[in-house]
Amino acid sequence: MKLLVVAVGTRMPGWVDDGFAEYARRMPREMPLSLTEVKPEPRSGGKPVATLTRAEAERLRAALPARCRRVVLDERGADLTTRALAERLAGWAAAGDDVAFLIGGPDGLDASVKSAADETLRLSSLTLPHGMARVVLAEALYRAASLMKGHPYHRD
Repeated sequence: MKLLVVAVGTRMPGWVDDGFAEYARRMPREMPLSLTEVKPEPRSGGKPVATLTRAEAERLRAALPARCRRVVLDERGADLTTRALAERLAGWAAAGDDVAFLIGGPDGLDASVKSAADETLRLSSLTLPHGMARVVLAEALYRAASLMKGHPYHRD
């Protein structure tokens, strides 16, 4: 099973790229984690938010593999513990699904992306910068994968 993070936003600070890369490097061979960045729609010109997010939605859809489970990250999503995330990962792996996690830009995700998702998860009750969300997600996935393998990284 491959894990893919598809995120609106490019040119993240070095600590974001380094943090994501570190956890992606630690992932087990059978569960590789990669990142695809999608160009955000320019916020200048006074375009309505719906127009901006619709353009980003098209780019997100174009970046997705033909077949994958789509998991949207949204503040209104399911709040999982690490154990629950590990159980989801195990279920997805058993089903043979590749999984794409979608992270929106400054204005979030278009409603069409949310409605097409197989699941909606949230990382925190706090509002996180989008770059930080990438790192937090990568660490959470690594922690859940470690838990599945009985590795001592996770402590309850």
